Amino acid sequence: MQDTGMTKRIFIATFISFVFFMAYDYFFVQPNMQKETPQTQQTTKQVTTKENTTNISKTTQTVQKSTIISTIKANNFEIQIDSLGRISQYILEKNIFNDSKGDKLHILSDKLPKVLEIRFKNEALNKEAFNTPVTVDKSEVTLDGKPKTITITQKLKELTITKTLTFYPDSHYDVKISMTKDEPYFLAVGRVSAEVNMYAFHGALIVNPDDSLEMIEDGDAETKTFKNAKIAALVDQYYTTFLYNLKSGMTVYETIDNLKDKNPELYIEGNKDLTLNGYIGPKYVKVLDSINPELTKVVEYGIMTFLAKPMFAILNFLYSIIHNWGLSIILFVVLVRIILFPLTYRGMASMYKMKLLAPKMKELKDKYGKDPKKFQMKTMELYKKEKVNPLGGCLPMLLQIPIFFSIYRVLVNAIELKGASFLWIHDLSSMDPYFILPVLMGITMYAHQVITPNNFTDPMQEKIFKFLPLIFTFFMATFSAGLVLYWTTNNILSFIQQYIINKSMEAKGLVIKQEPKKDNKK
Repeated sequence: MQDTGMTKRIFIATFISFVFFMAYDYFFVQPNMQKETPQTQQTTKQVTTKENTTNISKTTQTVQKSTIISTIKANNFEIQIDSLGRISQYILEKNIFNDSKGDKLHILSDKLPKVLEIRFKNEALNKEAFNTPVTVDKSEVTLDGKPKTITITQKLKELTITKTLTFYPDSHYDVKISMTKDEPYFLAVGRVSAEVNMYAFHGALIVNPDDSLEMIEDGDAETKTFKNAKIAALVDQYYTTFLYNLKSGMTVYETIDNLKDKNPELYIEGNKDLTLNGYIGPKYVKVLDSINPELTKVVEYGIMTFLAKPMFAILNFLYSIIHNWGLSIILFVVLVRIILFPLTYRGMASMYKMKLLAPKMKELKDKYGKDPKKFQMKTMELYKKEKVNPLGGCLPMLLQIPIFFSIYRVLVNAIELKGASFLWIHDLSSMDPYFILPVLMGITMYAHQVITPNNFTDPMQEKIFKFLPLIFTFFMATFSAGLVLYWTTNNILSFIQQYIINKSMEAKGLVIKQEPKKDNKK
């Protein structure tokens, strides 16, 4: 088998793998893409553990419509507290987050349970709590660079509940819940539903005491218990709500939102005096890291996380220097190509040597073609004699597959690109509005293809390979501009590297000028 042919097969396999990767996300990582509507009818659902069965009660009566009784305002966000003492909504104030209608983005789901909603194990008590409004000591709080505290009180017939919430300008908060008597209950984490993207993870994420992650995708929920969990989060592409206790952990219950969509909901087991911390807002790595580095675990990149996180760290470092995400992506590609260049050069040299061996390979095939084992043995002897690695041309391309998938995950999930401009593009997290980058990507991919040596023996493979630039152009047209910028830059640098390698090989006499194909027409 010719190395050049193998290289092209690897390239085609890369494309097929990429398509499969997208298709898998589309068909098996399906988020709930319909707009959620308020839920007022509730039934009882259960969480089963190995030790016991825990009932998370829901009232079977119509819940009285809640109203907003307190607001917490900061420069970048607004939090609304409703008449049942829950965080009802989190609103982002910056225009870069505005929804498709141009309105301020509301990131929390309208469905129950709301953030910090209390569910009592006692159904009668739960029903009373859902129909008894709370009082607050402050109807409006402004975070002028300092944390502020509000106290929420709910007086039931035989029980008084006090929630003390301290909000910080960076969107995290402290929770203290005290009760006049011990009554089993569960505290809801809530759910975000602001950004739906079929290629990003949507669902629940648990950080276990050993720092391992448990991820439950929307549609795959089960009833399960997590002991001593550090973080319990619900996430979408860019936003999250989570509760955490990094010191002593929490008992977290995973439940099913409803049997139709099987989306996970998370509850924290409460006690008479409960102290936790929470966060609602964008998954900015820098912000989460400033609160506590462990919180960055909620920014998840899937199976390539181990490679994607260092890549984001490099991108973020570059951005801290040049303050432009577009230029940071370009510089990142340059660094990757420089690191891979020695390997790429050796691989191409091996490929050229393989091409010089083509006549000898043909002789071996003619002589031993009917005996595959002997042909394979003689071929390996020839490789050893000529000091040629038959896989040398494939290795650089194989290395780029995990690199591309990792950077793909980074750029799809990086909210840092939201509103980041570059030349004519106003938002690198969205597609190029004029399709300039996808077209440029296709052109540069074709140009690189033209100057790259090939030795196809299968006409069908050659035709597929020639159509790849066109296929990629249409395929990538609706992807984020940041991702297409990465691919386009990579194509341009690949073209330059290939040109340099071609000249170098020509100077070493390793290039054989191909004769034009003869016309077989009689």
